Amino acid sequence: MQERKGRVIRISGSLVVAEGLPMPQMYEVAEVGEQRLVGEIVRIDGDRSYIQVYESTSGLRPGEPVYGTGSPLSVELGPGLIGQIFDGIQRPLKRIAESSKSIFVLRGVKLDAVPRDRRYVFTPSKELKPGDKVGPGDIIGYVDETPLIRHWVMIPHGVSGRLIEISSEGDYGVEDPIAYVEADGEKIAVRMLQKWPARRPRPFKEKLEPELPMLTGMRILDTLFPMAKGGTGAIPGGFGTGKTVTLHSLAMWSDAKVVIYIGCGERGNEMTEVLEKFPTYKDPWSGRPLMERTILIANTSNMPVSAREASIYVGVTMAEYYRDMGYDVLLVADSTSRWAEALREIAGRLEEMPAEEGYPSYLQSRLAEFYERAGRVVAVGEPKRIGSVTLVGAVSPPGADFTEPVTTHTRRFIRVFWALDTALAYSRHYPAINWITSYSAYVDTVSGWWARNVDKEWRDLRDSLYSILLRENELREIVRLIGPENLSEPDKLIMETARIIREGFLKQNAYDKIDAFASPQKQVKLMRAMVNFYRNAKKLVDSGVPVKIIREKTQDLITELIKARFTIPNEELDKLGELEKRIAERLSQIGG
Repeated sequence: MQERKGRVIRISGSLVVAEGLPMPQMYEVAEVGEQRLVGEIVRIDGDRSYIQVYESTSGLRPGEPVYGTGSPLSVELGPGLIGQIFDGIQRPLKRIAESSKSIFVLRGVKLDAVPRDRRYVFTPSKELKPGDKVGPGDIIGYVDETPLIRHWVMIPHGVSGRLIEISSEGDYGVEDPIAYVEADGEKIAVRMLQKWPARRPRPFKEKLEPELPMLTGMRILDTLFPMAKGGTGAIPGGFGTGKTVTLHSLAMWSDAKVVIYIGCGERGNEMTEVLEKFPTYKDPWSGRPLMERTILIANTSNMPVSAREASIYVGVTMAEYYRDMGYDVLLVADSTSRWAEALREIAGRLEEMPAEEGYPSYLQSRLAEFYERAGRVVAVGEPKRIGSVTLVGAVSPPGADFTEPVTTHTRRFIRVFWALDTALAYSRHYPAINWITSYSAYVDTVSGWWARNVDKEWRDLRDSLYSILLRENELREIVRLIGPENLSEPDKLIMETARIIREGFLKQNAYDKIDAFASPQKQVKLMRAMVNFYRNAKKLVDSGVPVKIIREKTQDLITELIKARFTIPNEELDKLGELEKRIAERLSQIGG
């Protein structure tokens, strides 16, 4: 086939205008210049193609060649992705560093995302035999990608017919044929390696209601504002409020089977912390190294801005691939604001009419396209599998202004809003999630799981705890006007209990060995102890006992309760039950 070739006529930053490229297609990958820099065609105007280049265009000159590839920006899928670190267009950074002997990603460098030199022990499915009909998504065998991830080998989409041959158990590379399918008289080889267009969602059979909680070990998230598997969420917050630390905790402690962390335009030092620490962490659910279930995409602020736009789609495509195997996948993006800035820059280069604050008018539709790829689904193919993709994006509004466009539009497409508060962060309250402005639409859907698996009273305890915090917020303005000593005794009890909840439940130290992760059982026991303290103390207050007396008589036990979050491990929860009984006994003595 004759090579399709055009030439560069204009360069504007990362946008290259070419002419003479035969039959260009929107979002087709084009290679620009003698170094064949990777780019995408983002506009076609007559004979001219506008190419968004994902590498530095410095030194590129008009007249240099442009080559059409005929294919869209695609993601390589297969065993070998887990544990790797990619850039925004799925180039393996570690292997690039080893091959180029440079700390920089050289322009035009191209390496396969899925290693071709690694071999895996393929075990064919016992359910299949030659002559069986197979279709897209059908599992034909597996390889053990890591000790934590069994990689199910699936028939690619677009292939269906009669299985005429399947390989026996043995070592194979990702490009070796492991099965042959006859379709319309044609013999098609099936390999472990697949490719999928990054901007096209992978199909599924049926979308299910997100009713299983995504456990994170963070009390304020799991209890007050729970995330469901297959759900969508955002963490907006100003500078220094702890977005990155919160995302790190999500990635480290969540009960997702596969975690994909996208550093989308954040500062290099923040991404360096991820790259240095993640390989040393242990998965709390299995005790294995965390990288055995993690994929990192590093696209820092000093890398080409345009590649940020691609990194989001590359990450979510890999997430959907593991979802189709029946795994629960968590994708965290830090941050979608930097991604939106890339959209703004690309739109500016294309001289499009800007909307509010210079962002393109299609910002909301692009955000919708991204978040709608979340979900808990029945995967295509046999046997039946249920998997999920949970999407959580950090948002970095300038000046912590939640009315700016990215935050405003994001709220339209998510169901969990974890709002980070600058005042809480400055007062050293971490995680600095504001329990008044945050919300979750999954409380009702996950209540059934908590009732069945942890505690039947979870919803009642959670609502009681939250109502105390809401009432305290209402009383704060009154306290500012008249002082706490002029409150009624029931309101004084609300203020005292809310203090206990804030210090003993909502605060959590991400770097403390015991406090960093609270099991669901520990969360419920802490919550029950605090709610029961309030209920028992309320009876005393209603009978005329001042809150001051209650505070004095129970001060030592309440201090013990507040400290329980980092003194009582998840394995010793009987101590929490005993502490709750001692508090109840002390209160009954006051009443006596």
